[in-house]
Amino acid sequence: MKKIIAILAVCIIAVCIISAKNKEPQMLRHVVMFKFKDNTTPAQVKQVEDAFRALPSKIKEIKGFEWGINNSPENLNQGLSHCFFLSFTSEKDRDIYLPHPAHKAFGAVLTPYLDKAVVLDYWAKD
Repeated sequence: MKKIIAILAVCIIAVCIISAKNKEPQMLRHVVMFKFKDNTTPAQVKQVEDAFRALPSKIKEIKGFEWGINNSPENLNQGLSHCFFLSFTSEKDRDIYLPHPAHKAFGAVLTPYLDKAVVLDYWAKD
């Protein structure tokens, strides 16, 4: 009986270790939303979109990237039209991204057209 309990305990521990190793690492999410000035042209908005989309190829600390344009029928977006969603594996990586020259250059492209920005960072939870 003691052998069976010992074997069962070893199996449970092994499953826990394997499960922990196979689990994806926790990710730090960086959510950025923009409202553009009313006089911003579609070509200028596209310039900003293209500049933001180029950042993952310039900043290796960005581990995930997606973006989109608001299409919610709830009308609760307060004029925010664009959402960019970046993932980092650590706060250190995010902290490298923020002052990175490519990020600063993107800011220079964005600033003339920006009315409002909202940024939220959070650790993803299951």
